[in-house]
Amino acid sequence: MAQRNRAAVRSAVHRRIRRKVRGSTERPRLAVYRSINHIYAQVIDDERGQTIVSASTTEKDLRGATGGNVEAAARVGRTIAERALAAGISSVVFDRGGYLYHGRVKALTDAAREAGLNKDETAAPAEGGEDNGEQ
Repeated sequence: MAQRNRAAVRSAVHRRIRRKVRGSTERPRLAVYRSINHIYAQVIDDERGQTIVSASTTEKDLRGATGGNVEAAARVGRTIAERALAAGISSVVFDRGGYLYHGRVKALTDAAREAGLNKDETAAPAEGGEDNGEQ
């Protein structure tokens, strides 16, 4: 097995994702960065190379007891959705930044969807709950 650290693997995965995910003026990219203590989200227009809105747990309004948990990620998700909607953005392309879609990253995006971002997206069915017609 290759001797690569986690940061290098995440960086490679992020580069691979970014080859496919592009934000436009009509549908910008919601980028997530997660550190040990905090989580950050930005809505970015890649065509202009400009950050439209951002939110993170380092802000006084969003800082809780800790910024590195699921509840804090959900607060950031709700805030980024409210700010994006106020800026006239209702639909975004999600960029998980090379992180697994699980835990804090999932909590952020679920909270953003609940707050009104990407209303046209349908929620994925629960695992094992789908009926494929076999008996």
